[in-house]
Amino acid sequence: MLTENEIRELTEASKITRINIVKMVHAAKSGHPGGSLSGADILNVLYNKCLNIPKEWDKSPDFEKRDRFILSKGHASPLLYSILAQHGIIDEKELLTFRKFGSKLQGHPSKNLLKGIETSTGSLGQGLSIGCGVAMGLKLDNNPAAVVVYTGDGELQEGSCWEAFMQAGYRGLDNLIAIIDRNRLQIDGNTEKVMALDNLYDKIRAFNWNVKEINGHDYNQIYDAFMGAKKSTKPCAIIANTIKGKGVSFMENQAGWHGKAPNDEQLKQALKDLERV
Repeated sequence: MLTENEIRELTEASKITRINIVKMVHAAKSGHPGGSLSGADILNVLYNKCLNIPKEWDKSPDFEKRDRFILSKGHASPLLYSILAQHGIIDEKELLTFRKFGSKLQGHPSKNLLKGIETSTGSLGQGLSIGCGVAMGLKLDNNPAAVVVYTGDGELQEGSCWEAFMQAGYRGLDNLIAIIDRNRLQIDGNTEKVMALDNLYDKIRAFNWNVKEINGHDYNQIYDAFMGAKKSTKPCAIIANTIKGKGVSFMENQAGWHGKAPNDEQLKQALKDLERV
């Protein structure tokens, strides 16, 4: 359970993350704000309270023991870039170069360009399979690190995800944690109208995973679910129910803001909304 002071600190950190996201996408005139905003609370809990990730990155003597975080929904890169900047892993001055020619901050994360990126991602449906391979490798090395894969719900319509669920359950990869951003919207609309996923809880559990369903904007629920997952004797999935476009009034629960940049007036309104938090 988090203290009131910790919750206040996380609330402020998430506000900064969301402000960075809308500024980055506005400056680039392209990007994916909706699904980036929905995950700000989750990633702030992970990076501030749960994950063992050194700010010095590969300069740390404990680098090999770090937890591995994989952003499977690579189009939500503004979210991860902001988190990495807030933690001093990348330079905050680089954020507004997002998606610009020659920038290290590509539209999808590139392992070869930035510290803090475990693997290049963006082709949806592959992150969980990569996570399985990393988790198996860590077990072979007797490395206690956890592997955390953050996925969108729409990408679970890819068959490769279910092969990965099957593999992880069969292999007993208790060092693997999948966090699913269940905002129920994808580029074509509501997930249940594009290709229904429910009952997602029972489907994943049938593959021999432990499953927890939470409010993905409740800091205590996020923290408790993750710390419980670290103690799991099976691979664990956290279904985090979220609001796409969270914090920006005209973006919330609107599929049209999956991959669209705000104009100048919309940026002003978005920042006004976020400053109220």
